[in-house]
Parts: sequence; C-alpha cells; structure tokens
Amino acid sequence: MPLESGDALLQRLHTGDRGALSEAFMLHRERLWRMINFRMDRRLRGRVDPDDVLQEAYLNAEQRFEHFDQEAGHSIFIWFRLICSQTLVDVHRRHVEAEMRSAGREVSAHRSPGGPSTSYSIAGQLAGSMTSPSQAAHKQELSKQLAAALETMEPIDQEIIALRHFEDLSNAEVAEVLEIKRTAASNRYVRAIARLREVLDDVPGFSDSNGGPPRG
Repeated sequence: MPLESGDALLQRLHTGDRGALSEAFMLHRERLWRMINFRMDRRLRGRVDPDDVLQEAYLNAEQRFEHFDQEAGHSIFIWFRLICSQTLVDVHRRHVEAEMRSAGREVSAHRSPGGPSTSYSIAGQLAGSMTSPSQAAHKQELSKQLAAALETMEPIDQEIIALRHFEDLSNAEVAEVLEIKRTAASNRYVRAIARLREVLDDVPGFSDSNGGPPRG
C-alpha cells in the first residue's frame, strides 16, 4: 500500500518514529537513486558515487525529520526527493564549484548552481541511448547539440519531460513537485512531448531509429 494512503508506516512517521523514517527511505531508495544519477553533473562522476549522495541525503533527512509535517505538506517521497536534490547541490558546490574557483574558472551559464541544467541531463541520457561507450567523442558532440536544442523549450516543459521519463514520476507526483494542479500537469506534459519531438527533429543524426525522443 502506498505511504500516501495512510498506512501504518505513514502513521508512525507522523508520530516521529525514526525507525519508520529508515524504512520509508529504503522503500523509495531506488527511485531516489535514479533521480540523483540522472541529475548528477558528469564532472562529479568518478569522484562521487550516487550512493554517497544518497547516504548524505538520508543523514540530512534525519536532521530535518522533526520538521517533516511542517515542510510544505509534501508526501514522504517528494520530501525525500527534495532533500536529495538539495544534498546534490551541496555536493556539487563542495567538489566542482570549489575546484573551478580555485582554478580561476567561471561556472558555465548553461549549468545550474547545483550541477547540469535539466536540458544537459536530458541530452546526456538521449545521447547515451544513441551511442556506444566507444563513441565518446561523438556522444559528447551530440550531447551538446541536443542540449542546445532542448534549451529552446520552456524550462517547465523540460522539467516535466525529465520528471516523467527519466525520474519515472507519476502525473500526480509531477504536479506535487511543480506545485501545479494535476490536470495542468497532464495537459502540459502532452504539449511538452509534442514540442520535444519538433525540437529533436532538427538535430542532425537524431531519429526514431536511433532511439528517438520519448513518446507519451
């Protein structure tokens, strides 16, 4: 039974049972790992593992657990996801931005403060599905072209595509993350998919036979 349905585990969470917090985190661990892996900047890979970010996120959740009921009224999964996202921002700042500052380099305008923009994350996934590991140079160039194309989409449309197809969130969860009505999230998703296909059709070498954009 989903936690949101008011089962015994959710009841224990609302009473401040820390054992329930651990059980709930393990229940959602795979989905949270998927989000972290999708959003992680490529410059972090090799020095930080998604599992490390996940462990740090759990410790942060423990520290904030007493405020769970007061923090925006989120479901437990969305609350965990928010903490994981904030933890990933912190990890990025410690490793990547600190290194860039020490080297005297500026963070690219195409990057968000916590790592790659949504367009870069989507582009990396799409390019990876089209190229083999041995085609690293081609993958990098294709990823840049895809990211540039995706940047022409509205940010909310990029985010809905990311949430639905790469984080595998339900429409209800997308609506909760974006703080919009479920009907609005559903309608926006349909338009975003149509726009995505238009955008990707203009990217040289990108076609349905080589992976293609996700379908609704």
